[in-house]
Amino acid sequence: MRPRSKPDGVETCIPRGESWSAGARIAFRFGFLYLGLYSLATQIVGSLLLIPGVSFRGLGWLWPMREITMWIGRHIFHITSPLIYSGNSRDTDFYWIQMMWILGVAVLATVAWSAIDRSRQHYVSLHKWFRVFIRLGLASQMFEYGMTKIIPTQFPAPSLITLMTRIGNLPLQGLLWTSVGAAPSYEMFTGIAELLGGMLLLVPRTTTLGALICLADLTQVFVLNMTYDIGVKQISFHLILLTLFLLAPDLRRLAAFFSGRRTTPSAHPTLFHTAKANRIAVVAQIVLGVYLLAVQTDVNWVYWHLDGGGRSKSALYGVWDVEQLAINGEVRPAALNDYDRRWRRVLFDTPEDIAFQRTDDSFARYGASIDPNAKAIVFTKGNSQTWKSRFTFERRAEDRLELDGEMDGYRIHARLKRVEFDTFRLLNSSFRWMRPAE
Repeated sequence: MRPRSKPDGVETCIPRGESWSAGARIAFRFGFLYLGLYSLATQIVGSLLLIPGVSFRGLGWLWPMREITMWIGRHIFHITSPLIYSGNSRDTDFYWIQMMWILGVAVLATVAWSAIDRSRQHYVSLHKWFRVFIRLGLASQMFEYGMTKIIPTQFPAPSLITLMTRIGNLPLQGLLWTSVGAAPSYEMFTGIAELLGGMLLLVPRTTTLGALICLADLTQVFVLNMTYDIGVKQISFHLILLTLFLLAPDLRRLAAFFSGRRTTPSAHPTLFHTAKANRIAVVAQIVLGVYLLAVQTDVNWVYWHLDGGGRSKSALYGVWDVEQLAINGEVRPAALNDYDRRWRRVLFDTPEDIAFQRTDDSFARYGASIDPNAKAIVFTKGNSQTWKSRFTFERRAEDRLELDGEMDGYRIHARLKRVEFDTFRLLNSSFRWMRPAE
């Protein structure tokens, strides 16, 4: 390496064209092909190309990658049911099949590339530009996941239905979502850590530190995804691979540093040959990072108010115990009524929803439109355009409510009492330096 004087913030060495080992050349070819194709197919490139109002989650959903995946699913794996790529899970058959054929293409292309390009001694220029792509792609993912925690939309505070669900009835994912959502300080801390790692990736001289922080963040995320069965196991594993790609050139230096031995300066080549051009490149990367962070902040802020903790609450917000339930004028225990009228609680959470908890702890959920002035509620069911139920309500005290109406041909009168939130230990636990014995 030949040192060149550079200003602060710009890497300080350029290559003289030294040879790479055969193993290093093969490893780079495979990493370039596989990580490049996987990033283009998935949300990694999607979160890097953010345009307000446009949803783009990678080329894997589009022609021709989507059609290739569908064809392999039908003809190689003989899957007759439709391959699903929408929804929250990134671990469906579609994504695993797509990952496998991308892996196969990368392996075959690496073999062909190695045979054709045997005389080349290094890939310094290609590596430095591909490294920029990986840095920015990984940073964009850290911004996306970090901001969903700093503005807590990924793990919202437990809903009323969650509060009334027995812990044994929660799926593993629901248990994790509830525990993290109930501790927003921890959620925000993890988001700040992810954001910090991403921000450090934007500057070449702090990339190694940023990659180390990202590796710690993503290792925790991957373990949680694996142990709590979260549907982003594949993508979180590949984000770890991106951090390892960034750290690979510095592994010997890191090993020396952590073992207490003297290390040599970083020897990553600069992008351009002049100091001015490199300064412009650094500024451009930081500007792009600020833009991506601003978009993610705006998206999560809007979502927070529309469907997160900042959304409006129902005019009758709360958990209401059913003290008395009359069906067609007959008062009797809920357990003896028709199944859908075995109501033990009524939950008003958002303005558009209502849920009845039955005596077996299951829930009957309905859409709701509440008119506080007319003291009227209109219930809707699912996607039905014809089913409706109308009720009137009378609130004689803050903690007392009566409902009168008709549902499925039954005349219903319910007398309710609101459950005070100070009875929920989950909502009333707080940090204590000195914790008494329990």
